[in-house]
Amino acid sequence: MNIIQIPLPTPFPVGDVNVYLIKDEPLTLIDTGAKTPESLGALREGLRVKAGCKVSDIKRIVLTHTHEDHFGLTDTIVREAHGAQVLVHAWETGHHAKRFDRDSHGLLLKRAGVSEKEIANIEKLFTSVDNYSDPLDEGACDELVDDASIEFATGSLRVIHTPGHTPGSCSLVRESDRTIIAGDCVLKRITPNPILSPDPVDKTRRFRSLEEYLVSLARIRSLAPTLIYSGHGEAITDYEELFNRYLRLIRERGAVMLSKISNAGSTAADIAHAVFPNAHGIHRFLALSEACAHLDLLVTENKLAIEMQNDVEFYRPR
Repeated sequence: MNIIQIPLPTPFPVGDVNVYLIKDEPLTLIDTGAKTPESLGALREGLRVKAGCKVSDIKRIVLTHTHEDHFGLTDTIVREAHGAQVLVHAWETGHHAKRFDRDSHGLLLKRAGVSEKEIANIEKLFTSVDNYSDPLDEGACDELVDDASIEFATGSLRVIHTPGHTPGSCSLVRESDRTIIAGDCVLKRITPNPILSPDPVDKTRRFRSLEEYLVSLARIRSLAPTLIYSGHGEAITDYEELFNRYLRLIRERGAVMLSKISNAGSTAADIAHAVFPNAHGIHRFLALSEACAHLDLLVTENKLAIEMQNDVEFYRPR
């Protein structure tokens, strides 16, 4: 089970995305990159130079999550590989339709105190991002199930559901040497954004992304990983240090947001603007996601009270 990292360019500020070829039978690709000519060209070259194979040789695709930089080329590869199997967690939805759902995301943003004008602007931004992927048919994917085993001729990868960055984010562990392919769950140089998402069980509710993410980090820690391959940047060999750094940064960011809460009450949109005053475009949505996630955690920790006024959530210090 040779794991081969292939970096692909993306049109996004995060830079290159790492996809991983498992050179074993069946030949399997973990994530696929954004749908751009540059990314497809880099994938072809990486397969040829690093593994001596072609896109048409791929028999199986496993998606850690369905953001465009990770799944955008999936449909292209499936067509060229004459029906390669695609595996993805049931809580992922971005591969079936637009990533921004006006009804569910619009409701969550309105509840966070975002104006209708800004919601419309965010929707336009996501519409432009949709160009970097092709949706897959409802029946085109098989389900990634937590704790299931993905079998190869000479070994296996165990599926670990690691929600947080998205509801259906998954990691894959090779238990023989405790190597993990973590997608965007664990990144060495940046902390993954807990993206604002509807709850998969009840789309009128907000998915508790940061709380789930903390559980996912602890679960990865319990596996005592020796090596973690990430969706962006270099591999991680000292997860314990990164784990503690993540916890410290999350607590520090939470303290900053708590300090911005007005006694008269603040919305998530107010806090996002106060903490990230220069965030524009897609970064504004990421700032809103971060604010909602941290405020949810602060409420759970009984540091904030929350009440609804005209269908908008207001937070106050306890």
